[in-house]
Amino acid sequence: MSLYERFLKPVLFTIDPEVVHEIAIAALERLSRFPWLLDFVPRPGEQKLSRELFGLRFPNPIGLAAGFDKNGLALPAWEALGFGFIEVGTITAQGQIGNPRPRIFRIPEMEALINRLGFNNEGAEKIAVRLEQLRQKSNWPKIPVGINIGKSKVVPLEEAASDYVRSFRRLQGLGDYFVLNVSSPNTPDLRKLQEKTAIDELFRAIQQQNQGKPLLVKIAPDLTREQLNHILALAKQYHLAGVVATNTTIDQQAIPEDKRRPGGLSGRPLRTRSLEFLRHIKSHSSLPVISVGGIMNGEDAKERFDAGADLVQVYTGFVYRGPRLVREIAVSLMKGT
Repeated sequence: MSLYERFLKPVLFTIDPEVVHEIAIAALERLSRFPWLLDFVPRPGEQKLSRELFGLRFPNPIGLAAGFDKNGLALPAWEALGFGFIEVGTITAQGQIGNPRPRIFRIPEMEALINRLGFNNEGAEKIAVRLEQLRQKSNWPKIPVGINIGKSKVVPLEEAASDYVRSFRRLQGLGDYFVLNVSSPNTPDLRKLQEKTAIDELFRAIQQQNQGKPLLVKIAPDLTREQLNHILALAKQYHLAGVVATNTTIDQQAIPEDKRRPGGLSGRPLRTRSLEFLRHIKSHSSLPVISVGGIMNGEDAKERFDAGADLVQVYTGFVYRGPRLVREIAVSLMKGT
């Protein structure tokens, strides 16, 4: 066990999960202001693990999933912790506080989380200004930075495409790739955007504004195979660069009844379903896949690459395992090369 798992996690897990998250982000934000300190953080060997995808170079294929650093506060620190890429967001055109607290719940015995955050973020304009300032300070990370965008809660579903476009246009010059989040279970009716007509309109609207940025779509693990195949066909039609599979699940049958709450379930209970979706996509499409959901150790990550994943992302695994998880995955992959 790492020092984090043995000593720090038992203390942190006595505190409200969102408070812990805020403390962690604040600490990493401060650390990001001192680049010389970051140079002392040991990083996994990268040369054998580098990947070329979407016209970008990834020093290693292990990414931080969207949702952890929603406002882009600690990008240099994530690079220092060994991640090969970072995904900021989900960002909405309008800043919003999200759903009422408490809205993150741990299930430690199952290495799982339930969240119903609701796209809490500062909004596209404020985050864009922060990222522009980071670039001006020459402190921008040397790893790809993705930007995940979603629908503002107050915007009607029929106006969703224009709302996404507003965020995309403001942020387009700042991200290396972009992800359309149409699969969070915590914004009312958002998942209806995965239906064929709505997602067709969304893909068309964004690509009309796109000046060459790789565009991906993040899907729910609760889609039927027919729905998934429709999305894959449209993604090909509109020349999307890939798929992020998957978001959290609303199916909580894998956890005890007394632990179930409204929101999206992530962590180990999502592992099998996320892996099944990866295999289905790779057998029905040539699109690259960023696999996320239930990756809790090096073997889980290796299993995703064996199933055809091009990159992986972690979130809940990072909460339970800490920074050592990135190194463990890197070591597991290097053994397989």
